[in-house]
Amino acid sequence: MRLDLGYDGTAFAGWAAQPGLRTVEGVLTDGLQRVLRLPEPVRLVVAGRTDAGVHATGQVVHADVPAASWQAVPGRSERTPADALVRRLAGVLPPDVRVQAAAEAPAGFDARFSALRRHYAYRVSDHPAGAPPLRRHDVLAHRRPLDAAAMDAAAAALVGLHDFAAFCRPREGATTIRTLLHYSWRRADDGLLVAEVRADAFCHSMVRALVGALLPVGEGRRDTGWPARVLAARRRDPAVAVVAAHGLCLQRVDYPVGSELAARARQARAVRLLPPTGGGGGPAREST
Repeated sequence: MRLDLGYDGTAFAGWAAQPGLRTVEGVLTDGLQRVLRLPEPVRLVVAGRTDAGVHATGQVVHADVPAASWQAVPGRSERTPADALVRRLAGVLPPDVRVQAAAEAPAGFDARFSALRRHYAYRVSDHPAGAPPLRRHDVLAHRRPLDAAAMDAAAAALVGLHDFAAFCRPREGATTIRTLLHYSWRRADDGLLVAEVRADAFCHSMVRALVGALLPVGEGRRDTGWPARVLAARRRDPAVAVVAAHGLCLQRVDYPVGSELAARARQARAVRLLPPTGGGGGPAREST
């Protein structure tokens, strides 16, 4: 089955289940086991494992459950299993987690590896008073005024297939090569600055480091070409701060049509490499 959900990450120690800690995965697993009346916890596969404090409005998970358990969810009601599961989970989950939709997943669907694009947003307030009181849990308060146009210009230079080692916390055996599909900054009608970041996949802390690299540009302390020079160096720069988690939200995950799900999953599992540099001058392409 596929579940679409959102959560306020403030009181969670991230997505992944950890002994003794309150996590989104742990809470959702407990709720599903209770509603589906399963003897063992269900194993969840998530589109994006968010860190402690990070929020989501469009997270996606899948899980394999017995067909009989799925069909039994409505009980004596006339609701479909999908509608009944959403309603019953609303009754057992805490208010900072909501499953918004449930469905039988099509053949070949994998919440993680079938994903084409993950959309994140990061929100910043540069108002002298700080973040609005009702937004304090999902907006970063920044003390200095920011130039959204300068930040947007600098962000555009980071789009494409690159080694993002300068913006990732290294993990043994994991590649830092990613295709950044979109990165922009704008000032919204409410005065908040909003970064919109989109890629097929991200490495650990990448979005928060990309945001941290643009704040000095917005302040005027760095020129618009500085983030691109940091990227080209392929090593962590102490001048790039990894900003606080609470301003970050997973907005949406895109998937291909059903017939292409399995092929996309196979492609996503392949090792990412940068193409060899040469004199052709053509655009970089992701290779496996």
